[in-house]
Amino acid sequence: MVCFFSILAIGYALVHLYITFNPMPTLLQRNFHLMVGLAMVFLLYPAFKKQGRTQVPWYDWILFGLSTTSCIYLFVVYQDIVTVRGGIANTMDIMMAILTVILVFEAARRVTGWILPVLALLFLAYPFFSHQDWLPRMLLTRPFDLADIFGQLYTKTEGLFSTAIGASVQFIFLFILFGAFLAKSGMGKFFNDLALALAGHKQGGPAKVAVISSAFMGSVNGSAVGNVVSTGAFTIPLMKRIGYDKNFSGAVEASSSIGGQILPPIMGASAFIMAETTGISYGTIALSAIIPAFLFFLSSIMQVHYRAGRANLRGLPKADLPQLKKVLKEGWHLTIPLVSLIVMLFSNVPVSYAAFYTIIITVIVSWFRKHTRMNVKDILQALETGTRQALSTIVACGVVGIVIGVVNLTGFGATLSSAITSLGAGSLMLTLILTMFASIVLGMGLPSIPAYIITATMAAPALAEFGIPVLIAHLFVFYFGIFANITPPVALASFAASGLAGGDPMKTGFISLRLSIAGFIVPFIFVYAPAMLLINPDGLPANTTDFPFAAISDIMMVAVSSTIAVIAISAAVEGYIKTHLSIMTRMILGMSSLLLIVPELITDIIGYTIIILIFILNYIKSNKEPSAALPLKEGLD
Repeated sequence: MVCFFSILAIGYALVHLYITFNPMPTLLQRNFHLMVGLAMVFLLYPAFKKQGRTQVPWYDWILFGLSTTSCIYLFVVYQDIVTVRGGIANTMDIMMAILTVILVFEAARRVTGWILPVLALLFLAYPFFSHQDWLPRMLLTRPFDLADIFGQLYTKTEGLFSTAIGASVQFIFLFILFGAFLAKSGMGKFFNDLALALAGHKQGGPAKVAVISSAFMGSVNGSAVGNVVSTGAFTIPLMKRIGYDKNFSGAVEASSSIGGQILPPIMGASAFIMAETTGISYGTIALSAIIPAFLFFLSSIMQVHYRAGRANLRGLPKADLPQLKKVLKEGWHLTIPLVSLIVMLFSNVPVSYAAFYTIIITVIVSWFRKHTRMNVKDILQALETGTRQALSTIVACGVVGIVIGVVNLTGFGATLSSAITSLGAGSLMLTLILTMFASIVLGMGLPSIPAYIITATMAAPALAEFGIPVLIAHLFVFYFGIFANITPPVALASFAASGLAGGDPMKTGFISLRLSIAGFIVPFIFVYAPAMLLINPDGLPANTTDFPFAAISDIMMVAVSSTIAVIAISAAVEGYIKTHLSIMTRMILGMSSLLLIVPELITDIIGYTIIILIFILNYIKSNKEPSAALPLKEGLD
């Protein structure tokens, strides 16, 4: 079975590399991507976690066969569907569609748990009852029959084979494959060694290493949970070794892995999907994300720094750390694929082509040094590993396709946007808060790309009512859809990290939220101060796709005030600067930092004054009365 799966996975990856330049018709390409992916899920994931997987039981071989049958069926009847029936489903189509939906639900249950399939099942149930008089008026639609519902899901590119699977086959799979090749070439070790050399000896060094290495790898591999599992196995034990408690150690890894999804230039491949969805150039999106990403990681680093000072947690001995000069000498060549990718993307090379070329460049570059050289076995293992890592995203995209299909069929997206706007009662701030909660709920249990696609479809339109430019609206919902992975009760990244750290899942989730506090504030700032995104949308329509640069003075003002606010909030959260802060001082510091977020001169002056005064007094106090380290408590201290 292992050999069969390896051959299937490698073949699957090679087919995707081939169709990058020789694409099939859209429906068939997405059908192959999803259904063969499902077939492999049934071989790899047991029906119940306690079963293990020493061999494939007979019923999983049946599910494997049904998945491949559904795939083959659509290839056989494709011409009839598009040329004779115009996408209208017949009885056999409906039966195959129902079978496929069941297979998607079961695969999602095995891979992601119950929450995502249950959410999609609720959406699927809606068109069966959406014409009933007992529903609220705004939810009423015309009656739909089985052909309407399952034809939408199966015979068109607006359901199971929607933009979510389209993004997976065109971009996500290739970049996950690219990440697997990078890891096989030694890029993961290079990033870890580089981070250790730069920050390992500093106060709280291992936690800073976790932030830096997880940020870079998370941006490339496009999966926060996958990044937690891969880099966390290295970073979490290091953090625990110097004294960070297990919950905090797991939270640092989870928060940083989530942050990788918003870090340009790759942003976990989300930048490419956003460019495709909005029509805004990739370069504009990548540049706009720079300052928000910097603020997010600044918040994480400052919190781990202050916590280390509070408990007197020192870094690792320099003798135990790699030397920066040696790390760069032995691994500098591994940065060539990333640099090449950025150059190609900014040169408007098609994204899928750029991903393909970068995989080839990675293999070639690996030959520059003996210790990174990839042989045929390594290449085949990278193809298989990339396929394995992509399966969870493929399944999630399939489930999201069901949601998107129902939304397109019933107009539920417009209904949700209208409801958010109505509840907002004309208040932009209240509408933003409601949109934030809607995006978090819609992003529960989803990888970054499906989370963005579904929030962009259902939540972002609500912001258009206020004339918010499409770039700002999409970045806003993208941020909160991503942060659903660290927001209890469905904090998958935090739960994965807690498993590695041996901590409590819910406590780890809440600490992850605290470490990511800047990420929950920054989107509100760039709505009110678009200069943070380096753009000036004044006088432009909301649907514009081309923006002039903001004035340098405006960019500097929002960047400086936001940076100081993030540092102050981090100190208030941890209760420490150079020495401990009282509860009252922490409250005043936190409120003062929020004043800097409001784009008004008077609030900035008041905020700056109070923050600077508190920092000066704390430094004076630390020199007069050096404070003893306080023991760190488990949990939310």
